[in-house]
Amino acid sequence: MTTGLPFDDFRNLMRELPARDEAAAAKVRTQFQQMRKPAGSLGRIEEIAEWLAAWTGRPPAVTRPLVAIFAGNHGVARHNISPRQQDATAEMVESCAAGGAAINQICVAYDLGLKVFDLALHLPTADITQEAALDERGCAATMAFGMEAIAGGADLIAIGDLGVGNSTVAAAILAALYGGSGKDWVGPGSGAGPDMIARKAAAVDAALALHGRNLKDPFEVLRRVGGREFAAIAGAILAARMQKVAIVLDGFAALAAAAVLHAVNPAALDHCLVAHVSTEPGHAKVIERLGLDPVLDLKLAHGEATGAGLAVGIVKAAALVHSGMAATL
Repeated sequence: MTTGLPFDDFRNLMRELPARDEAAAAKVRTQFQQMRKPAGSLGRIEEIAEWLAAWTGRPPAVTRPLVAIFAGNHGVARHNISPRQQDATAEMVESCAAGGAAINQICVAYDLGLKVFDLALHLPTADITQEAALDERGCAATMAFGMEAIAGGADLIAIGDLGVGNSTVAAAILAALYGGSGKDWVGPGSGAGPDMIARKAAAVDAALALHGRNLKDPFEVLRRVGGREFAAIAGAILAARMQKVAIVLDGFAALAAAAVLHAVNPAALDHCLVAHVSTEPGHAKVIERLGLDPVLDLKLAHGEATGAGLAVGIVKAAALVHSGMAATL
């Protein structure tokens, strides 16, 4: 039986989400109309600047951007569902820490802060085809960790993930939320071939069969077929909303975590931009389901928040265009 008690604080927060600041958004629209340019000529740059004002309650500005990457390992990886061994997650975290990952170079290019969170990589979650990934208290505690992880004064946060096998876990979350079988949501991930993709689909189907009657509650979806990085990302998104910090979401796994919150309250992601549409087939599907509009389409298959970091560069530019462009005399 599910008590639901560990999730009660999150349920309460989800009922009272701060609304957008319409006055701040309207001021940005008016200011763009007064600038030396044809009306609406800057397209989404204008929209992004308005979005930033609406969800921060102040003139568009990005002075302390942060890329936050949450890394987790998954018991379901034992089913040979990834071309990489599970210790590759820790290796990727170490690469980021040493400054040798792609995201490090993007952070240098756009002057972004970077934090990578190791979520007990030595202790993979349980195999979702055999039992729940996390117990209720463990999932709620990891969400709370995600909420605390973004503290420190960042004014724009890009959220990404690392984790061998987490594209399979993301597929399981989305199949539980939106229906369909494993084959409807899995893809190549980090380079899986046809046989491995079939194993990914089978793992998702086995998880859905095992947990099916308990998947009506989105929080139960998160803890039964999710993982630590998914729970932490959900917590970070929620905390940012409460703190009036705008979010840029990266790839398939980050958006699957976000979809859990959207299933609880459809307004939960209004403060979020989707950075890009990746080559993972399920990513485009969930973007469409959520009614979001990605900023970029660079055919990225790489993770570690690379797409989100690049999109933050556009958000920074949008804020500077708004603040620095000359008004009509």
